[in-house]
Amino acid sequence: MLRIALLVISSKIVSGEESDQGRDALERMVSELPGTIAAYEIVPDDRKTIRDCLVRFCEEGIADVILTIGGTGVRPTDWAPEATRDVIEKEIPGIGEAMRQESLKKVRTAMLSRGTAGIREATLIVNLPGSPKGARENLAVILPVLDHTVKKIKKT
Repeated sequence: MLRIALLVISSKIVSGEESDQGRDALERMVSELPGTIAAYEIVPDDRKTIRDCLVRFCEEGIADVILTIGGTGVRPTDWAPEATRDVIEKEIPGIGEAMRQESLKKVRTAMLSRGTAGIREATLIVNLPGSPKGARENLAVILPVLDHTVKKIKKT
């Protein structure tokens, strides 16, 4: 069973401007992997804060996979891919490419998604879009290789 950390990136949720309506859907999504939630945190749309949280999750070794949710678009406040690239040791561009390719079959604006994935230490980090539906659909794209990827990362 995969240990999954969920990092929701939303200044609006952190400030109380919006409620965290996607948590139940995200938890169901993880339980269907099968996986268990090792951590769940909400951070503002701030590159340094996102980066610091990713580093902390990796250094604590609490998860096999960190899924970031949100911050992958083109708004001035979208920093998930940059923060991810700041901390990873190896990028896996094919994951982002596969998610965009599949999403384009459903919605043209998928080409604006900048999500990526990479490895830090023994942890896989994947950027998912902010909507629960988009996150679920993108995770479904990579699900067939998720366990295999984690096993490869863990080998020494």
